[in-house]
Amino acid sequence: MELLIDWDGTVTEGDTLHAAIEEFGDRDVFIEMESEIGRQLTLQEVIAVEMATICAPLDEVVAFLVRNIPLRPGFAELVVQRDPVVISMGFHELIEPLLARDGIEVRLVANRLDPRPDGWRARFRQQAICAACGEPCKRSEVSGFGEFVYVGDGYSDRCVAQAAARVFARDGLAAYLTLEGVAFEPFTDFDDLIRVL
Repeated sequence: MELLIDWDGTVTEGDTLHAAIEEFGDRDVFIEMESEIGRQLTLQEVIAVEMATICAPLDEVVAFLVRNIPLRPGFAELVVQRDPVVISMGFHELIEPLLARDGIEVRLVANRLDPRPDGWRARFRQQAICAACGEPCKRSEVSGFGEFVYVGDGYSDRCVAQAAARVFARDGLAAYLTLEGVAFEPFTDFDDLIRVL
């Protein structure tokens, strides 16, 4: 059974997008946009507005993330043992340097950035509108995997987690699944998963 893992807040101990926006973007826009997710704007629309507030050079932002965002314990070992797919609403340009820092190679599904000096542009991969949630979401991309185990922590994981054969959740995803009455297994780090998978 395929193992699919979210990136921000799941593989990472902090959220790379939030950290980049708070350090280099507009915090007021970030706070306003986060409250709009799932209301009037899709997650992609919110991310696009937030990223457009960053005008710093990409290498400066990447250097900040490499210094400040550790990966959750056990991830490197899990990659060796299970060959998971990381599926993220984040960006290759911000994810790959953290993987390289830790010497990890993993299958990665993510978006692309056009880091312009007048505001970064998000280049989202093609995703169908999901029949379940009405947004372009991760669930619309996983049909080719058959039965899968999903590991996540936040808003972008809500819909896809409900299609998984087995779910490991933490933080906001765990709270959401509890409210929805969807079964999941809590986890703290990837050592937890190695023990039970």
